[in-house]
Amino acid sequence: MIGVGGAVLGFVMMLTMMLIGLPVAVAMFLTALIGAWTLMGWPVLTTFGSQMWSGQNDFILTAIPLFVFLGEILVRSGVAEGLYRSLSDWLRRLPGGLLHSNIGASTFFAAVSGSSVATAATIGNVALPILAERKYDERLTAGTIAAGATLGILIPPSINMIIYGSMTNTSIGQLFAAGLVPGLLLTGCFMALIIGIALVKPGVAGPVMPARPWNEKLRNLLDVLPPLVIFVVVMGVIYAGWATPTESAAIGVVAALAVALVRRKLTLPLLHEAMISTVRISSMILLIMVGAQFLNFVIGMLGIPQALTRAVANTGAGPLGILLLLMLFYLVLGCFMETLSMMIATLPVVFPLVLHMGIDPVWFGIFLVLMMEIGLITPPIGMNLYIVQGVRMRGSIMDVIWGALPFVLLMLAFTLLLIAWPSMVLWLPGLLF
Repeated sequence: MIGVGGAVLGFVMMLTMMLIGLPVAVAMFLTALIGAWTLMGWPVLTTFGSQMWSGQNDFILTAIPLFVFLGEILVRSGVAEGLYRSLSDWLRRLPGGLLHSNIGASTFFAAVSGSSVATAATIGNVALPILAERKYDERLTAGTIAAGATLGILIPPSINMIIYGSMTNTSIGQLFAAGLVPGLLLTGCFMALIIGIALVKPGVAGPVMPARPWNEKLRNLLDVLPPLVIFVVVMGVIYAGWATPTESAAIGVVAALAVALVRRKLTLPLLHEAMISTVRISSMILLIMVGAQFLNFVIGMLGIPQALTRAVANTGAGPLGILLLLMLFYLVLGCFMETLSMMIATLPVVFPLVLHMGIDPVWFGIFLVLMMEIGLITPPIGMNLYIVQGVRMRGSIMDVIWGALPFVLLMLAFTLLLIAWPSMVLWLPGLLF
């Protein structure tokens, strides 16, 4: 058993290893190894093999490569271009014009790809040239793409929710249901923010675009069908009780392959590239989970969760105070850690405290995902900022950061609303389950 001070020292050591460039999985494993060797001796280290096997021998984790593969197929089959064109026909007349298409297309694409990074890269490639040609404000354009892409981990299906559910034994189906209403509300808030900015500063959205003829708008709606159908199929079979999340991911892959076939994009090079990328991304995620699971085991053996719980209980802080502290903690941590690593590294310590305070684990999963969303567009590590700047290939990263800042402030306010109104998250899971 060690105290809170020893736990903080170990966390700082792990964070330091990450900051000097060690892979996240290696940093977590070395932290666990040093702690176990120093405080418990060699016998604990010999359990690593069995810990790794028991942690990875979980059927639900099969959903991770399947959802990654689904997103890779859609990225390479050109679904995003048609989706963006169709949404722009309907949203161009709103104040802010095509900036709403960035949010709308990100919402749809994120709902089927489950990846914020893939959404940022795909929508950025489609939208940036179009909006630059029409003289839209570059900062706000980049900010809407970076912020809109964060919805990929909140709107189901979400790889991050699958990992959270696997690590905390929380229902994946309930997490998916819990993320839907906040995800759609946050989408609406993003669009309302764009309207407000455009009304205050009309020049940011370029010239007003003429409306499309109704026959063209209705014909182009066909491009919305593929992602919409895949989303309905993947989520529908879960809530109808016909399939588990893993089985629904496999059904989604089949549907994505069918979409690529209909669009005449299903080729051997496309499958090869999608599979290589899937293996690379899935291996990275699962390797991080191996390191985190061994760290989790060592943390439990050392009694760190119990020590932290006692320390918090002695302060007399209630659930609201704890949540505000965690909000600040994750906001600061998101500036220095990649979001998935941040979640996996902190859950073993934070989650027992959350349960002790009586906070619903499904609600906390959505709270944590929302904090990870903010981390995706918070400098200096915010991944979406660098993805959008990489696609943009001109100007400074500061343009993207300043463009995303209003959305960061909005998401912080939305998080406070989530704390004040927990039924926003829990209403739909309660209805369905």
